[in-house]
Amino acid sequence: MLIASQLEPTYARTVYPCFDEPAMKATFNIRIVHDPSYVALSNMPAIDVSEMKDENGSLWTVTTFNTSLKMSTYLTAFVICDFDYVTRTERGNEIRIWARKEAVKNGYVDYALSITGQIFSFLEDLLNVSYPLPKTDLVALPDFGAGAMENWGLMTFQESSLMYLPSDKFTSRKAMIAVIVSHELGHQACEMLRYFFFLFKWFGNLVTMNWWNDLWLNEGLASYFEYLGATFVEPKLSLNEIFYDHVVQPVLREDNDIGVRSLSDSEDKIKGSFSLMSLFDSITYNKGASITWMLSGFLTEKLFIRALTSYLKEFSFSNANQDDLWTHIQMVVDAQDEVQLPASVKQIMDSWTCQNGFPVLTLNLTTGTISQEQFLNKKNENSTDSHNNTWIIPISWMRNGSSQPLMWLDESSKVFPEMQVSESEYDWILLNVNLSGYYRVNYDRLNLKRLARLLENDPKAIPAVSRFQLIDDVFALTQFGYIQIETALELTKYLAREDELFIWNVVLLNLVPENLESTLKNYEVYPLLKKYLLKRMLPIYHYYAGFIRQNVDALEDDYFAQVYLEKLFATACWLGLQDCLNLSSELYAKWMDNPEYKIPFLIRRTVCCYGVAVGSDKEWNFAWEMYNHTDSTKEDKDILLSAMSCAKESWLLYRYLQYGLSDTLFSSNCTSIIIFYVVTKDIGHRIAWEFVTENW
Repeated sequence: MLIASQLEPTYARTVYPCFDEPAMKATFNIRIVHDPSYVALSNMPAIDVSEMKDENGSLWTVTTFNTSLKMSTYLTAFVICDFDYVTRTERGNEIRIWARKEAVKNGYVDYALSITGQIFSFLEDLLNVSYPLPKTDLVALPDFGAGAMENWGLMTFQESSLMYLPSDKFTSRKAMIAVIVSHELGHQACEMLRYFFFLFKWFGNLVTMNWWNDLWLNEGLASYFEYLGATFVEPKLSLNEIFYDHVVQPVLREDNDIGVRSLSDSEDKIKGSFSLMSLFDSITYNKGASITWMLSGFLTEKLFIRALTSYLKEFSFSNANQDDLWTHIQMVVDAQDEVQLPASVKQIMDSWTCQNGFPVLTLNLTTGTISQEQFLNKKNENSTDSHNNTWIIPISWMRNGSSQPLMWLDESSKVFPEMQVSESEYDWILLNVNLSGYYRVNYDRLNLKRLARLLENDPKAIPAVSRFQLIDDVFALTQFGYIQIETALELTKYLAREDELFIWNVVLLNLVPENLESTLKNYEVYPLLKKYLLKRMLPIYHYYAGFIRQNVDALEDDYFAQVYLEKLFATACWLGLQDCLNLSSELYAKWMDNPEYKIPFLIRRTVCCYGVAVGSDKEWNFAWEMYNHTDSTKEDKDILLSAMSCAKESWLLYRYLQYGLSDTLFSSNCTSIIIFYVVTKDIGHRIAWEFVTENW
């Protein structure tokens, strides 16, 4: 048995009578009566444990906790469990991590314990505030809908966010204790990164938003710090690349519809139209973090941290809204003369938080003109209505490889004489260097040609994050009708020289749709795509295939290999690259010879799928046997469920679907999963449809 609470945003009122609003703070005295064989935890340390009898003479334990600090109702919490814990003390703060007894015994929470203290100290030093509580408990819950929750002094997590198996050599699992990755729980790499995020939210507990319409102040700032802390604890992670890949790029893909809300809305608007739960979304977390990153960029980190420190000091144990933060930043800006802004901090930042969407900048480099408009789908009739939003936009830029002073675009269009380019094809300009601003860039044909040529001759002349952004921007501009697909493909010619996996991932995301069916049906495109992509993928494919064959452990610090290598290999096999098919067969055969052998985790899904696809019923039956093995984990089982749908012989797929109907072979919720997996395979599509109609 286990009891754990989750009171954010408005569930405290269902546990005890209260004015359940973030701005109404109080101190809390908590006492819990529970079964003696369990332990009770709450925000504060226990100060008394006594016994009492009920009217039936049964014995109960009464645990009384110290009075809490002044805090919001949604942060009160309690857990009643029979867990074990590991502990250490950091600067007088006792840190305990609680989990199921066997998980603690096997050392699964040791990594989390080893970094928690470091992160607290890092934040205290950075923000110059002391952590105000005498203890912090972190609890790993086997089943927890919220992912994690930053209750003051008693943080709760899904097990996967807190546990690092000592046998998992790979950083991505550690890194996960480092960055929240929006809605990507399917990636092994993403849960532990969430963990840092929740440690940073204790400063959101010091200063809470006045009301939920400014939720982004808590969540967005925490998302930003989580990345700083993650790279502090795991220096091998490249902060910029992970931040753009996991935070900025995904939210730019979502934040471009007329219906998407702005970051900060009025209380009335939210009370009228939103459920509070819908505010806990990627606009709040990722857009909040992205514009915080942009703000820190044009202010400099030094000034930003200085302003935050004064903001935290003034509003500790009380509430604030975004204007309070702008005021503190303005005070810091006014007190120095290195950083000059074109308008007040409030005017600049309100243009990003109070308007929905984001701008696209259009350049004409013959005249040096830059204009801005809201980035909307031009192919969609409704979005051509006039949206005359303008933003105050910081433009970081480089010319021919050297950085230039920051410029500002504070009207709908402006001429920058210093941005005119000469006749020479070696004269090029790059805007929004390292994706420091929350916007897209639409270059004119002339500059795009020059950039494409530069990439073919010397890809490293453009920083990796900017290559990533160039490719993501041109495909987004194509999709929304700003430019032609041919223009976008110009920029992919150089790819044989691209050695960064996260850039390859954004290429594959755009060129090889998740729904492979549609590409296969388009028989004119597939052979062209195959020839075009394979020719360019070979160098990076062979580079990684070498590690897989000889020394896969050497990749343990390559974060992106752990997140994206699977996609690269799956695409190579899907395009029919013989070496990829052979490699899958070899590794699968090795596993069949010795079931103790572990197929490299990084490409296990692809190897199992193509091992079955290239093989016969023998390979399929082996997958079936391993699926039914009692000690295979939930993840192994899912990989095998998917692999068995990769068979190329239709009778095997029929038999598999038939198995899926059987109550004795599968739990009932597997039926739809099996049908889903079969439907997504090229020969399975028709077979699954026939099966569904026959067995309706």
